Amino acid sequence: MQMDAGKRTLIELIAGIVFVSILFQASIVWFVEDKAGFSLGLWIGVATAVLYAWHMWRTLDTALDLPADAATKVIRLKSLLRYGIVILVMVIASVISFINPLAVFLGIMSLKVAAYFQPFTHKIIKQMRR
Repeated sequence: MQMDAGKRTLIELIAGIVFVSILFQASIVWFVEDKAGFSLGLWIGVATAVLYAWHMWRTLDTALDLPADAATKVIRLKSLLRYGIVILVMVIASVISFINPLAVFLGIMSLKVAAYFQPFTHKIIKQMRR
């Protein structure tokens, strides 16, 4: 069974998010006082990043079937929704004292790091499938 390229790329991106976050967890947790708050914040950020990536994939998949003007509107609206959710997660993390908001931000930014490493993740996963 062949998987379409978009779904395969999403899986590779999520794998990259998780891998990068494990590296962050393993290396940074030793330098913070509140290890539990850091870990909780990091993995809340990772969950947000994974949902962000999935929602972006879903939005683009839907928009590709629409006329250009409707697709542009859908992409803009869904993008604003994603940004709003990220802001909400950051505000909640800033208000709740036992969650490290910088770690949440780091977890969310793992999406950006994973996006840069996606070509390498693709090669590694392709090698593992052989």
